[in-house]
Amino acid sequence: MPLSVGVPREVTQGERRVALTPDVAARLIKKGCRIVVERGAGVAAAFPDADFEAKGCGLGDRSEALAADVVATVSGLGADDLAGLRQGSVLIGLLRPLDEPEAIERLASSGATVIAMEMVPRITRAQKMDALSAMSTVAGYKAVLMAADVLPKFFPLLTTAAGTVRPAKVLILGAGVAGLQALATARRLGAITSGYDIRPAAREQVESIGAAFVELELDTEDSEDKGGYAKALEEDKQKRQIELLAEHIAEQDVVITTALIPGRPAPLLITQEGVEGMNPGSVIVDLAAPNGGNCALTQPGSDVIHNGVSILGPLNLPSGMPFHASQMYARTVTALITEYLGEDGFALNFDDEIVQGAVVAHGGEVTNERVKGKLQEA
Repeated sequence: MPLSVGVPREVTQGERRVALTPDVAARLIKKGCRIVVERGAGVAAAFPDADFEAKGCGLGDRSEALAADVVATVSGLGADDLAGLRQGSVLIGLLRPLDEPEAIERLASSGATVIAMEMVPRITRAQKMDALSAMSTVAGYKAVLMAADVLPKFFPLLTTAAGTVRPAKVLILGAGVAGLQALATARRLGAITSGYDIRPAAREQVESIGAAFVELELDTEDSEDKGGYAKALEEDKQKRQIELLAEHIAEQDVVITTALIPGRPAPLLITQEGVEGMNPGSVIVDLAAPNGGNCALTQPGSDVIHNGVSILGPLNLPSGMPFHASQMYARTVTALITEYLGEDGFALNFDDEIVQGAVVAHGGEVTNERVKGKLQEA
């Protein structure tokens, strides 16, 4: 029997992406898989049912998609869906396992093998499966467009009959994938760009895309973990960082913050006093809003204005660009499925480094040590 891959419609509020797109699904079909897409699953991302059918996918109801050997989702399943999973099946999604470990425990109770795409290790062999970086690229791009829409100024330098318009100043805090994409996008729009990161190695990346690197008088050695992510600063260094950053923030028209440490509250980078030091009309876009925010005044999921400064707290920017975000995500999911697709179907090697990192539940139990640690803390 060919491996069946189910694609249910996303039910998380505000989620417009779909886990597989027609063109990407066709790659799995060529490898012998059978794709079952819930009717309407791709409509919000501009992928109508007819496009899936044209590529050889089957259409079905939700129960048929959930009964597949592998169920591909963007943001997981609701509690009502778990009974529809087949015993021994595989569930794939962006599941926030370190931020919502209780949800992983519920998924584990279904007996499915649960794979969290954001837990794929950052190794060379797994780059094609790096869904987190793919979605961060979308978020960084979209954040700049949001800021440009709210900012009451032009981004680029303009010379007109009415005089010269000075370019906007944009500062990005955090030079990971989202931050670098935000820097590149702001520069393409003509802004004067600068970036900051506690990792000294980020300087070269920031400067390589034409932005100035903000250097603080702060010891940030040993600020990067083995996975390439920033580590939390000690309390005294954190306070000093906030003080030093405030001087730079006050000069900006737009500040986009991207500092996130999985499984922990987002580090504070901008205090209320820091916001009040900015000029009226300035904009903060806080990409760390899902984990509380890097700005003290961020309200996750809402936009607020304080002292004339707009503070945006988006929770799911990739969903705002569902067509390309779905394509990018689908490619990472397909790469993972293809990696372990053999003559006997989808066979995971639990001694494999990627499997050990990405599988968070198996055999009815939470298996990932980091997720188990979070459950114990809770």
